[in-house]
Amino acid sequence: MARFRRLTKVPSWRALAVHAWDKPSDPSVYGIITLECDRTLPYLEALRAASGERVSVTHLVGKAIACAIAERPEVNAIIRRGRIWVRDSVDVFFQVAFEGGNDLAGAKVSGADALSVEAIARDLRERAQRIRATKDDPTQKSTRMLTSLHPLLTRWGMRIGEWLSYQVGLDLSRLGIPFDGFGSCMVTNVGTFGIECGFAPLVPFAHAPILLLVGEVREMARVRGGQVVPVACLQIGATFDHRLLDGYQAGLLAKRFRAIFEDPERELGAPALLPRAVADEQPRA
Repeated sequence: MARFRRLTKVPSWRALAVHAWDKPSDPSVYGIITLECDRTLPYLEALRAASGERVSVTHLVGKAIACAIAERPEVNAIIRRGRIWVRDSVDVFFQVAFEGGNDLAGAKVSGADALSVEAIARDLRERAQRIRATKDDPTQKSTRMLTSLHPLLTRWGMRIGEWLSYQVGLDLSRLGIPFDGFGSCMVTNVGTFGIECGFAPLVPFAHAPILLLVGEVREMARVRGGQVVPVACLQIGATFDHRLLDGYQAGLLAKRFRAIFEDPERELGAPALLPRAVADEQPRA
């Protein structure tokens, strides 16, 4: 007969995840969006040159989804006591890997729709440095507080904190629990680990109705002018809360999101140093 042993060295995020979910019953809907990057990658290179920030596809994904959500404010919501309550700002939570990718923390960028891609990158760089160096970010503090409880109390501690924050509307920041710490959408990049595409579950205590899993940029076969050509593409696995979004709303978000990501110069404006000839040379069907 197989035996089991208790895993004693558990990352803090995994210790919370054990208590976060019950058996599958959540109203999650999943979808994949494939994005062409032949205009995106030169734009990001120009942003790096102009700003000095290490702007990545993840930062642009955050900006694009924030702008899309801003145009559909009814999806930027939570469910409180059986009613829908909308947020008054579009905030995007970016997950940050540390300890060699063995653990996760994160940073919420508030008002991401009104920030430039460079500003988002700068904010996240500064927050990530703090997370990795001092480990005193609000999300880390609350995680340590919960995981310090007896395992039988961790789940109840999470649920009580969630209930007080989202159902009662209390600000528990003084207790180390950031108010609406995960915002309108969660973005995590698994492409850095060589994963082409995937899905992630909605985090119950986060109350973020949208989660985007950013994959690895790879060449894919696309049809251009009647010919099959290799094109750099990015696949994103999207999860959304069906209580707040249906296929129609998700489709509108995806359309706006694609427009910004695939042609950011047209939608967001040209960086000061953008070599337009580089972008113009890219073939478009």
